[in-house]
Formats: sequence, structure tokens, C-alpha cells
Amino acid sequence: MNTLAPIVLFVYNRPWHTEQTVTALLKNELADASDLIVYSDAPKNEAAAPKVEEVRRFIKGIRGFKSVSIIEREKNWGLADNIIDGVTMVVNKYGRVIVLEDDIVTSPFFLRFMNDALDFYEHEEKVWHVSGYLFPINTDGLGDAFFTKGMFCWGWATWTRAWKHYERDPENLPSKFSQEMIRDFNYENTNKFFDQVLANKNGRLHTWAIFWYAVIYLNKALCLCPRDSFVKNIGHDGSGIHCGRSRIMSDAELTSYYPLHFAEVIEESLVGRAALKKYFSSKASLSYRITLLAIEMLRKITYFFRLTT
Repeated sequence: MNTLAPIVLFVYNRPWHTEQTVTALLKNELADASDLIVYSDAPKNEAAAPKVEEVRRFIKGIRGFKSVSIIEREKNWGLADNIIDGVTMVVNKYGRVIVLEDDIVTSPFFLRFMNDALDFYEHEEKVWHVSGYLFPINTDGLGDAFFTKGMFCWGWATWTRAWKHYERDPENLPSKFSQEMIRDFNYENTNKFFDQVLANKNGRLHTWAIFWYAVIYLNKALCLCPRDSFVKNIGHDGSGIHCGRSRIMSDAELTSYYPLHFAEVIEESLVGRAALKKYFSSKASLSYRITLLAIEMLRKITYFFRLTT
């Protein structure tokens, strides 16, 4: 194994989530040999300040890694700019990086998988991203790990050779996509990934991850995914900046299986793509049914109040 990749952790104002993330990470067998670099964003208003300070007190007490470095932002950068700047600084210094946010609980084998994958595909120019997460899809017919066009950002890793292409360009990016490309980008329109690009262009969102996916896609690069997830998102409880309350997106079970065999054929897995499309379609259908149910309930409530007033 080459030199272990540094771990970059981005935190803000969620002390409980941050503690869960760090506690799980410390259970990884490579934690004590890994450098941890924590970027702590400053509060965006007075209301956020107490929780930010609580998080900062916690991270100053972290022990158990090879080293712990803390960067406390003096002004509020916001999640997207904080991640873009932090990843760029660290990956340019070390050549590779493992990235976590403060709501990602990891399997004890997460760091092993990430570092092994970074070693295995280091010189594969078409491989740009290693994902620690996989949606709870049907994995029949998949190997231990497979390639996708899609990028999933809950616990991930990359190299300088890939990240140097990153660009957040909401104004010009949409014009680089044809309708056929948009459909492909959206997994045959079973998901609405490209809507995030447009939302960034019109100012409704200010995010970073969708542009990493877009850059990977436009360069015809690939992302490695594990068959079984090495991470679980615990942030869909309404506490995050860009995530509301949801159980759907955090249902993946952490794997307890290692070692695994890496895919040697560098091409998108059609089996994996089909499984992701089926999963996205089922979740879209569920969302649609929930919306219809909510509309029907609202109609009945409105009718009831009309009868009783």
C-alpha cells in the first residue's frame, strides 16, 4: 500500500452528528495511521454560533489519528465553497484525498477500501472518483465493486490528476449538454440530477457535488462504487444545509465484508446502471404517490372545514 490518503472532514454546527462521524471513523483499522484534517466553517449568523463553538470544542479533543489538523474559518464560507477550497488545498498537497462531511457514519473497513482503491486505480486515467456509498439497489449480478457514470458524494476519494479538472460553472455548464446527454446524465430521466445544475444557474441552489458529477461525465470518466455500502448518511433529519427530513436516502446498511475484488475492466457496469435506474424509478414513483396522497388529504381537510364553518 502506498502512503495513506489524508482524511478531510468538513464540519459546521452539528455536534452530535460530528461526534458520530468521528467515533465511527476511529473504529477503522487504518485510523491511527491516517492524518485527519478538519475544516470548521464559521457561523453564518448569531443563532448558529453556539453550536459552531460546541463542534469546535469537540474537534479540538479528537485523538487516535496519526495527526489532527484543524482549520477554523474566520468567516462563513458556506458548505460548497468550504469543500471546494479544502479538497483543492489538500489534494494538491498530498496527491490524493478521502472526503467526509459531518453526517457520514463509516464501516470499520471504509478507510481500507478507500486506500486500496486509490492504490489500485492510481494510474487508470479513466477512473476519477471512488465512492464509499451505494444506494440500496438490487446487487444481483454485480461484483464486489463496479463502475458508474454517476458520482455519489457520501464518503469519497479522488486524485489530483482528476480533481484538477473540477470547475463550478453554473452559467456555462448547461450549454455543454445536449438533450440526449441530459437524459443519459439523469439515468434515462429516472432521476433529476440535471435539475440541480439549472437550480444552481438560477440561484436557487449553491452546491458543489453536481458539478463534480458533470465534470466527470463530460470527460467520459468513471466512478467506482462498492456493491455494499461502506457509509451511511445520518443527516437526513432536517439538521443539514441541503438535506431535509428523509429516511429513503439513508437506508443503506453498512457492510461488514472485506477484502473484496476490484473491477479490472474499466467500463460502466450495465447491470449496475440498470439497478440504479430501477431504484431511482421506484423512489420517484414513491415520491409521486406521496404527493398525490398529500393533495388528496388536503382536499378532504378543506372540504371538512367548509362543511363545519
